[in-house]
Amino acid sequence: MRPARNAKIVATLGPSSDGLNTIRALVNAGADVFRLNFSHGELAHHRERVERIRTIERELDHPIGILLDLQGPKLRIGAFEEGAVHLEAGARFRLDLDEEAGDRRRVCLPHPEIMHVIAPGARLLLNDGRIRLEVIDCDEDYAECKVVTGGELSDRKGVNVPGVTLPISAMTDKDRVDLAFGLELGVDWVALSFVQRAEDVEELRRQVGDRAGIMTKLEKPAAVAHLDEIVSLSDAVMVARGDLGVEMRPEEVPSVQKRIVRVCRRAGKPVVVATQMLESMITSPTPTRAETTDVATAIYDGVDAVMLSGETAIGEYPVEAVAIMHRIIFETERDPYYRETIDALTPHPDAVSGDAICAAMSRVVEIMPIKVAITYTDSGSTSLRAARERPRIPILCLTPYQATARRMQLVWGVHAEIAVAADDVDTVVATACQIAAREEYAVPGEHVIITAGMPFRVPGNTNLLRIARLRDEHQ
Repeated sequence: MRPARNAKIVATLGPSSDGLNTIRALVNAGADVFRLNFSHGELAHHRERVERIRTIERELDHPIGILLDLQGPKLRIGAFEEGAVHLEAGARFRLDLDEEAGDRRRVCLPHPEIMHVIAPGARLLLNDGRIRLEVIDCDEDYAECKVVTGGELSDRKGVNVPGVTLPISAMTDKDRVDLAFGLELGVDWVALSFVQRAEDVEELRRQVGDRAGIMTKLEKPAAVAHLDEIVSLSDAVMVARGDLGVEMRPEEVPSVQKRIVRVCRRAGKPVVVATQMLESMITSPTPTRAETTDVATAIYDGVDAVMLSGETAIGEYPVEAVAIMHRIIFETERDPYYRETIDALTPHPDAVSGDAICAAMSRVVEIMPIKVAITYTDSGSTSLRAARERPRIPILCLTPYQATARRMQLVWGVHAEIAVAADDVDTVVATACQIAAREEYAVPGEHVIITAGMPFRVPGNTNLLRIARLRDEHQ
C-alpha cells in the first residue's frame, strides 16, 4: 500500500533495538532505513543485525535500506594517573607525545599530525568542546596551552581542532576492514565520517565503486567550506549536527544546516538531518516541544530523511521514538504551508533531458488529476530526478534490481517495488499500471504518469514521459 508520508526515517540499531521482534516493530512504526554504527559493536553482531533486517524484509515483501556508518579517525588524549583531573580556567596545560600517564599539568596527545598544523593562538576542544584550550607555544612534539574553559577531564576524551584541515585520511585501517565486511554483507549505503576535503570522498569511491551509495557526513567546518564539490561527488549527504556544533558556534549550526539542505536539493542528492532530534526520548516516552519543532523544521525544508541515533540504539523507547517521528512528519506534510515552502524551494532544472522530463512531469501533475508518478529505472537515477521536483503526488519506483529498490528507501517520496525488466514501452506501461493498482495508488479510470529512459536498460538516460489511464481488467 502507498506510504502515508514523503520524508523517510533512519533508525540506528543497537542494544535496545536489534532483536528480531523489535526490528519488525520499528519497521511497522515507520523506519525505512536502518543505520549500523560501526563505532560500536563486534562484526559478528552487525552480521546478525543485517540477517534480521533481511528476514523482516522477506517477511514483509518490502525493501529495507541498510546504512553502514564508518567510525573514521578518533582523535583522543591519553590516560591520567588518577583516571581524571580537574582543569582550572587560566591554568597551563600541556599536550605532548609522551605516553606516560598524565596529571593536572599534562597529558599525552598521541597524534603528531595535530602538532604539525597548529600554531600559537589555535583552539583545541576536548570532551565534545566542554574543555577549551588555547595554544600558547608549540613544537613538533608538544603544545603548551592555557585553559580557557575548565572542568573535569578524564581518560581518552576526544579532541577537536577547529579551523584546521588535518593531514589525515578520513578512513582508518579499521574502516577499511569494516567497509569490506559491510560490502560483503550487501549494505546499501556507506556513510563516511571525518570528511574534510573532496579527496576523502574520492578515496571511498575507489573502494566502493557502484556496490553501495556513498553518504558523506558533513561534521567538519572544513568540509562545509568545500560544500558544492563534496556534494557533487556524493550520492547522499548527512548533516551531522553534533560534531558540527563542537567545532563551530552553536548559533551557526541552523544556518549551515539550511545551506547544506539547499545545496543538496539543488543537486538532487538525498540529504539526511541527524543528531539529537528526539534526544530526550532516550529516557522519556515523549519528546520535548522543542524537539518536535526541530524535526518539523527539517521536514519544512524538504529533507529526504531524519535520523534517530541514541533514541533507538540505546534508548528505553525505540519503537515509540520512531512512531512519534512518523506522526510529526505526517502532520507537518499535511500543513498547507508545507506545500508552499516546498514549492518555493524547488530548484531550477538543468538543461538535460532527465531534468526536462521530470520538470514536465511536475507541470502535468498540476494540470491533470494524476494519482502517482511512476519511474521505471535500473539505477534509480530517474527516481532521484523525479524526487528532486518534490511533486504533489507519490513516486512509485519500479526496478528489476533489489539493490536499487533498497537504496531508494532513503529518497523523499519514493516507494520502490521490484518489477520485471522491460524492453518496450507497452511492457513498461502495462507493468506500471498493474503495480499502481496492486499497491492502491490508483483505481481503474484514474490516470498515472510514467517516466523512463530509452533505450531501456541504459542508466541515467531519462527521456520518456507517458500518461496512462488504468483500465478495468475486464475491459
